[in-house]
Amino acid sequence: MTTINREILRIAVPSIVANVTIPLLGLIDTAIAGHLGEAETIGAIAVGSMIFNILYWGFGFLRSGTSGLTAQATGAGDNREISRLLQHSLGLAVIIALALMVLQRPICALALWTIGPSGQVAALARSYFAIVIWGALPTLVMMSVKGWLLGRQDSVHPMLISVGVNVLNIVASLVAVFGLGLGFMGVAIGTCVAQWLGLAYSAGVMLRHHRAELRTVSLRGMFSLSDARRFLSVNNHIFWRTSIMMAVTTFFMAAGARSGDMVLAVNSLIMQLFTLFSYFMDGVANAGEAVMGKYYGMGNRSRMALCLRGLLMWASVITLLFTVIYLVAPRQIFSLLTSSVAVVEAGMEYRYWCLLIPVCGALAFVWDGVYIGVGRTGDMLVTVAAAGAVFFGLYGILPADWGNNRLWAAFIAYLIVRSVLQTVLWKKVKVKKER
Repeated sequence: MTTINREILRIAVPSIVANVTIPLLGLIDTAIAGHLGEAETIGAIAVGSMIFNILYWGFGFLRSGTSGLTAQATGAGDNREISRLLQHSLGLAVIIALALMVLQRPICALALWTIGPSGQVAALARSYFAIVIWGALPTLVMMSVKGWLLGRQDSVHPMLISVGVNVLNIVASLVAVFGLGLGFMGVAIGTCVAQWLGLAYSAGVMLRHHRAELRTVSLRGMFSLSDARRFLSVNNHIFWRTSIMMAVTTFFMAAGARSGDMVLAVNSLIMQLFTLFSYFMDGVANAGEAVMGKYYGMGNRSRMALCLRGLLMWASVITLLFTVIYLVAPRQIFSLLTSSVAVVEAGMEYRYWCLLIPVCGALAFVWDGVYIGVGRTGDMLVTVAAAGAVFFGLYGILPADWGNNRLWAAFIAYLIVRSVLQTVLWKKVKVKKER
């Protein structure tokens, strides 16, 4: 195996391992709520978790923006910039977390109004939110730390942080609910406790391995972002790109819901297949951020070309694997996700869209990681905006009698446009001379 492939796998594999623990946490939380005996508790945890997933997805630039720029500084051997990026990222994470905690009531009210749960579910979800929001500070700070570590070519400690927080969350929730008898609120308390314990572990990692960089961090430097224009610009691009992606996903699910409960259920199942595929492709994207960013910082065009070739190769392997699985075992996969025979049979009518998800979506993941790694987040934003316009436009002009196929055709076109435009724009990227 070549050096480049080893570098890619050293970043990608731990990232994938961290990602696949995410559904386990949701499964355990749902199981805990289910054993409390009330349907409302399951709904409340689902609604509360959805709100925080959306919030933290929106602020995911704290990880990805930090990793790309830090990787460039690592490749350039610019230790001062490496330290400054850590300081800027931590400062921005703290500012956002404080804003979320101050504005928690209107944020929760707006979220519940948008989702529209029943009165009892809304009341429970409000209580859940009121506790879990106090974990926003450690959660966002850990995003910054994990992004910075990834930029430093370390994906093992970010994996340990992510897996550790998820395992702690499960244990703390079980203890709080069943050991301490705290009932429904024990799930929220367990989540918050796990986030703070995760922050303590993250601090230990930083003190042990990066004490020199931590010494440069000061409160004044964290909250003085006037010299962080490039850092803020990159994160601004990623924020708006994520917002467009969230708008597409939200509209997709809402349009499916308007078509009836069965269509909503089927679309949810197929989107789970997209999510599973994304857990693996995000690992490749993370490798793109870290490894491509490093060689871009070095100005080493030949190593960048080798890295891109390696990223595309591993993306092709993952795409082929998932395409084959979705081709030969769609019914079995649907049956694992639901016990409803009617939903499984309805899902089989749309099984061919499952095959197009990996094929049409793989390049978009690879290019996202590459563009973040080399700091071309403005171009990435433009391509996602264009793809979003195609999604909404195509959905509007396709015949209504296509039914749910109209929605899936628009979504697949959205993935294709992202991939094609980023491929074309890659020619614009210029690499500085090697140091």
